[in-house]
Amino acid sequence: MLKRSLLLSVSLVLLLNLPAFAQDKPDPAAQAKPANSYQEPAAAPGEEGQAEALQKATQNPVANLISVPLQNNTNFNYGASNRSQDVLNIQPVIPAHISKDWMIISRIIQPIIWQPYPNQKSGGEYGLGDMNPTFFLSPDKPGKVIWGVGPAFVIPTATSDITGQGKFSLGPSVVALVQPPHWTIGVLANNVWSVAGSGGRPPVNQFLLQYFINYNIEEGLVYLCHPSSQPTGWPATAMSGPCPSAAGWEES
Repeated sequence: MLKRSLLLSVSLVLLLNLPAFAQDKPDPAAQAKPANSYQEPAAAPGEEGQAEALQKATQNPVANLISVPLQNNTNFNYGASNRSQDVLNIQPVIPAHISKDWMIISRIIQPIIWQPYPNQKSGGEYGLGDMNPTFFLSPDKPGKVIWGVGPAFVIPTATSDITGQGKFSLGPSVVALVQPPHWTIGVLANNVWSVAGSGGRPPVNQFLLQYFINYNIEEGLVYLCHPSSQPTGWPATAMSGPCPSAAGWEES
């Protein structure tokens, strides 16, 4: 059954060692004007460009910036009883320099899940899902195409059998994006296979493909297109459905 998804994305950003904006010296000509005249304060030189660059960095999964995005996905028409499933993803991104030219970006996804019983009209379980850390090797100073590649893991941290797979899995992951003026456009893909875990649970071979499109309308206001693709086992194809339209507010 085709699922409809509602996506709400909120970014909470922790900024470290950012340069403070310099304040302009008073303009002598402006001081000479009559006291009853009013003049709008001018923005500090480069402040608008710095704000846009910071906003784009919060939307880049391999940016040289510590951030803690939160993404909530509500999936309607779940199961035979057409119920609603909810998944809140806590997704800290932590960069670390390993040399002058290269970084390792740790991107850890910890889901908190409301999982309705699929064959019942009521009831379900609420708890943690499996943790999904990914470690991207990425250049410190990328070109027009920003990219990262590295291993992805699935760690069986679920608090219930129905909110996780019960398997330890690993595999390759890649992300690529471009950021022309006002835009962030990219794609993330990975495939993991189970290598350990409960012998009573089925083996894992799952593929994830997710594209993302952000348009920065004005300071703090962003149009978001983040389809909530769920990992899919082969041979099924994990392509996202139509992109949900959403407006988000990012405070940097």
